Amino acid sequence: MFRGEVVSIHIAAKAGAPIESLACVEAIAGRGLVGDRYFAGTGYWSKNAGVGREVTLIEIEAIEAMAQEKGVEIAPHAARRNLVTRGVPLNHLVGREFQVGAMCLRGTRLCEPCQYLEKLTVKGVLSGLIHRGGLRADIVSGGIIQVGDFITELAVCEKLEAASAAKL
Repeated sequence: MFRGEVVSIHIAAKAGAPIESLACVEAIAGRGLVGDRYFAGTGYWSKNAGVGREVTLIEIEAIEAMAQEKGVEIAPHAARRNLVTRGVPLNHLVGREFQVGAMCLRGTRLCEPCQYLEKLTVKGVLSGLIHRGGLRADIVSGGIIQVGDFITELAVCEKLEAASAAKL
């Protein structure tokens, strides 16, 4: 069982655009984060069909480990993931639902680093983030995400879904 938190929130208006850091953002199921490139369909990978383009997450611990182990330092926003987390085992959430603040996400697949990310950042990011580049997720139930929101396991999400179903 874990209880992590959202350390920072980031969006970019289009592929390759500078990253904007936010205190909060609206998440819409089936679309993504309002204002982000993938919400608008203008992300680098938007033309490739597939799940997991609604929200991306990365552990601050992975960024810190890359700096310590590989000497490759980047700011959290430079990882170009939407949510930077602390205390969350993201790799273990593939295929699982989890709560972020008042909403629920479903982990779909790992968000491995790519050459495009390394091109936008610094040499060494690709090898430094292999198998710890984060998680892609879909939004099960939307809402507002805020810096400092807690991130918890499935049991809480089940309660949210039951409450939402009862309202229908």
